Amino acid sequence: MTRSASVDRKTGETDIQLSIDLDGDGAGSRKSGIGFLDHMLDLFSKHALIDLTVAAVGDLHVDDHHTCEDIGIALGQAVDQALGDRAGIRRYGHFTLPMDECLVTAAVDLGGRYAFEYQAPIAAAKIGTFDTELVEHFWQSFAANSKCNLHVVLHHGRNAHHIAECVFKAVARAVRMAAEDDPRSNAIPSTKGVL
Repeated sequence: MTRSASVDRKTGETDIQLSIDLDGDGAGSRKSGIGFLDHMLDLFSKHALIDLTVAAVGDLHVDDHHTCEDIGIALGQAVDQALGDRAGIRRYGHFTLPMDECLVTAAVDLGGRYAFEYQAPIAAAKIGTFDTELVEHFWQSFAANSKCNLHVVLHHGRNAHHIAECVFKAVARAVRMAAEDDPRSNAIPSTKGVL
């Protein structure tokens, strides 16, 4: 059974087509109109082993906020759809990722309920032209729409680009672990019997 999904999201601010395959190898293309975000999505796709194709047109003449937010929403919705009833997945995933001077831990529960805790401040306001506050906002949008608990903690780090990259890679690895098939069970991973 394929675990794939497509989401088309069209608002007065953005027009996004996004597709994923949870059992991919990082293939696809990312064309958001925001170079730094495309780079982060490339990292996410490769480290999560999720095929991800994004084509987005947004109101970038205003700023990057709406496009970044809506891609996070669409990605979360696609992951939620692709997981289906979540039977047979590990459900929980975590990863502590070192990258140069940075160390980030991400932990995820794909249990069908939303919670978001983010402790990964970036001192610089910009990475190139990209607003660094959008890193947190992207993942908040993703978590709310994938119906997951997502916790992100920066243990230490100084370089803004490295911190952002470390966050995307750590979340990718945690999502990969949580979404993987559990070789010991085909059941829904909850004592309730539903997620």
